[in-house]
Amino acid sequence: MPAFVARYAQAFADVIGEAKLDAEMLNRQFADFLATWEASAELRAFFANPALAAVRKVEILDKLNEKFGMARPLRNLIAVLIDHDRIAYVVEVAADWRRILKEQQGIRPAEIVTARELGAGEREALLASVAQLVGGKVDAAFKLDSSILGGAVVRVGSTVYDGSVKGRLERLREQLLAASC
Repeated sequence: MPAFVARYAQAFADVIGEAKLDAEMLNRQFADFLATWEASAELRAFFANPALAAVRKVEILDKLNEKFGMARPLRNLIAVLIDHDRIAYVVEVAADWRRILKEQQGIRPAEIVTARELGAGEREALLASVAQLVGGKVDAAFKLDSSILGGAVVRVGSTVYDGSVKGRLERLREQLLAASC
């Protein structure tokens, strides 16, 4: 990810915070714009066309905004990306802004790897345990990896909690080897 993506995302987060705007509403509006962006190769090609002036592109953005009804700061962010020929990175800017938003809300991203698909009750119980472990809310991405045999491996930031059967067997093996020396 280019460094400028984080700068645009942070600047957008700062504007939202200073103006005390509804971040969830802006998130929905951003999602609507991005859905159109992803679905329309013509739209992406139009905004990427170097032969067209940025002013013309912003005019089209404003016409699109009549349909979307985006809040002014979101419209301005997209216009700035157009003006600085960075609109191709709008998806990355949105993702980084969402990361910042979750961070501000005290929600920590986590990756949970299990050997099998978990039922809804099992997921909820595991999420509650992980939230208690990290002392806050968790936004978890679940992945499957049958090689761990059972249990779960949880990554929160740079910390890994290995409660897998494979991990336990490896730790037992290390203990047995250490005891035999």
